[in-house]
Amino acid sequence: MTTTTLAVLVPLLPFLGAAAGLLLGRTAPGFVRPLAVLPTLTAFALAAVVAVRQGGDAAVDAATQLTPTGSVPIELALHIDGFAALVAVLVSLVATCVQVYSTGYLRDDPRYPSYAALVSLFTSAMLLVVYSGDLMVLLVGWEIMGICSYFLVGHYWETPEARAASLKAFLVTKLGDVPFLIGLFALATDAGSFRITRILATVAEGGLDHPTLIALLLLAGVAGKSAQFPLHTWLPDAMAGPTPVSALIHAATMVAAGVYFVARLLPVFAASSAALLVLAVMAAITMVGSGLAALAQDDIKRVLAYSTIGQLGYMTGALAVGDSGAAVFHLISHGAFKALLFLAAGVIIHAAGTNSLAAMSRMSHLRARVPDAFWTMTVALLALAAIPPFSGFFSKESVLGAAEHAATGHAQPVPGAASWTVLVAGVLTALLTAAYAARLWLLAFHGEGTEAPDHGRQPSTMTVVLWVLAVPSLAFGALAYGRLPDWFDGDDLAPTLTTSVLGTGAALIGALVTYAAWRSARAKAARVPLGAVAAHPEADAATVEAEAIASHTPAYGDVASAPDPADPGRLLLGPLHRHAAAGFHLDAVYSALFVRPVQAGASLVRFLDREVVDTYVSGAGALPRLLGAAVRKAQTGNVQTYVSALLAGTVVLVVAALVVATGA
Repeated sequence: MTTTTLAVLVPLLPFLGAAAGLLLGRTAPGFVRPLAVLPTLTAFALAAVVAVRQGGDAAVDAATQLTPTGSVPIELALHIDGFAALVAVLVSLVATCVQVYSTGYLRDDPRYPSYAALVSLFTSAMLLVVYSGDLMVLLVGWEIMGICSYFLVGHYWETPEARAASLKAFLVTKLGDVPFLIGLFALATDAGSFRITRILATVAEGGLDHPTLIALLLLAGVAGKSAQFPLHTWLPDAMAGPTPVSALIHAATMVAAGVYFVARLLPVFAASSAALLVLAVMAAITMVGSGLAALAQDDIKRVLAYSTIGQLGYMTGALAVGDSGAAVFHLISHGAFKALLFLAAGVIIHAAGTNSLAAMSRMSHLRARVPDAFWTMTVALLALAAIPPFSGFFSKESVLGAAEHAATGHAQPVPGAASWTVLVAGVLTALLTAAYAARLWLLAFHGEGTEAPDHGRQPSTMTVVLWVLAVPSLAFGALAYGRLPDWFDGDDLAPTLTTSVLGTGAALIGALVTYAAWRSARAKAARVPLGAVAAHPEADAATVEAEAIASHTPAYGDVASAPDPADPGRLLLGPLHRHAAAGFHLDAVYSALFVRPVQAGASLVRFLDREVVDTYVSGAGALPRLLGAAVRKAQTGNVQTYVSALLAGTVVLVVAALVVATGA
């Protein structure tokens, strides 16, 4: 088969698997797991073949016009360059791992068939975004991912937390999608086409009439989809969904879509210095703010959620300094170790007997009980902290190196303020990342919380996946940084000496200071009783998670404010801890600025509708009702009454006539 045919099958197979899973989920449950795993696994194999055939050479383009649409046609187009080929491999690999993992994690979940089908549809939508050569077709995949995230985050819909999280994720991302859609139409109007190749050609010729306006409109959608400041608040709350869903969203779909979109259309954004500066500031605030917030969280999944936000900030920072290769390199590297972190967290959640809001303060000596999760998560945390030779070191250093080159004038012209902003924020974030990674490792595997009952050995489908993802988390960066420039337009991705020393030094300082703070806190603090943990040793991981979300019973009171004496985050952040734990109160700010005024406006409209409009309507109908009642009382049907009324009327008329005659 041709490369084009194989590429068409890559997103099509998971879609067909999703459709078949929904149709056969109830009638033939034995086919559900094969329909979940095999199409996605086959898509991964085909994506790998497409990547090998593409080989970093000239892009593969193919298109067919769907239907005449007027001056700006919409075409079913493929555009597979080095970026698309490798990102598709990442998406299909992580999706396959998630599907295999979920067969054990949700083995007793009655809604597993719909869950698996939605995961397949989610995967298909992201692959459509990756391979699409037309922005309107890309938008279809973009929006399908939004609705899939709504259903998957709200998988445990019986609980108010899951319902609220799914609704919040949907609304916040839609808030960014509205200007994003306007920006797409404005871009297509200026370029005369939705085809990516024609748009890039128009940009190269200087044909965009409104580059700044278009770029800023598109950035709103990117901020929502990729959880960047100020539209990032939905991602930590999305942890109410099953842990494998978190791995899929954070590692290879949804949040990666925004970064990938900007990387593919970077010349559009580079045409506006103002847009690059806005992107740099957005990335810097996202990186530093999420690092501080992660250092204050007690829920292991929320730590990882804020970590994702920060790592996406690195990617947008690389784009702000004009290096799409570094951004996509970190996207691929991050996808492997972040998927591993979340899936290992799922094992920990089950072993610890805690809830989806997995309080690390409740965990106790898990290293011996979950050795697979311990070793693989250690690898992933070292990659996250960018410690050499793990993959995160090479990809993160490529970002810092790109910022250094731009700041010193050795790269393509970008605003100097943008370059220095990204570089300084990136080094500071390296310190914060290592600090919260070390804190997570110490509290999860060396904590002294309440010992939870043993839930038994995890299914092999879960543990095998951890080791599969540990391989790229360890080796991908070292093997790839020298070869990827051929796939990424020749951009140099090798670590530079200056940023390597700065970044690695900052990471080591962050880890060592956190360890010292942890030792000091343990030595000084008395042990705090954490209470008993309700457990069902025979339950599977998803059951533990779902029941804990439903009960919503943390160790004691509010976990975020619970006095954990051995938490180094409290010691390091000091008075800032309370604000960082609450995400710097952005939700409260948005509630005051937007939610409450809208609610007040709705209340006013309801009052006017009920008390004013309804009063006029009711009054307009009251008078005829009264007249009708009076007439109805006169119509009694009694003949004697009618005769009496007739005689009385006659008498009245006679008397009136006499009075008139006498007066005359």
